[in-house]
Amino acid sequence: MRYLLDTQLVVWWMTGSERMPKQVPALLAEQDSAAFVSRVSQWELAIKISTGKMTLDLARVCNQVVPDGFEWLEINSEHLFAVATMPLFADHKDPFDRLLAAQSLTEPLILLTTDPKLARYGSTVRIV
Repeated sequence: MRYLLDTQLVVWWMTGSERMPKQVPALLAEQDSAAFVSRVSQWELAIKISTGKMTLDLARVCNQVVPDGFEWLEINSEHLFAVATMPLFADHKDPFDRLLAAQSLTEPLILLTTDPKLARYGSTVRIV
């Protein structure tokens, strides 16, 4: 199975947070699994750090992605075209989440998230 972690899960993984759902490491440890971190998450973290919403060593987190066994998922035109055709929900307009969901649909990858609002984007989203 191929998995994409949402930004919150990336932060919890990289910081060793106890908030990480126990099933995530178990899923990623399965034989033949591949795990991805999107450049969308890097962009979202950069925005949150620059606006003072978060304190985190972004370079350290990014440098830890590959050694921790993840692959980077770049943003491409296909992902952006998918965002343009996705439904927009009144209670969920987060552009980073929408792009992560679009990536999960187009690649395809299973987007792991704790946000139940993302489940509306389809079968490639798994709430953990």
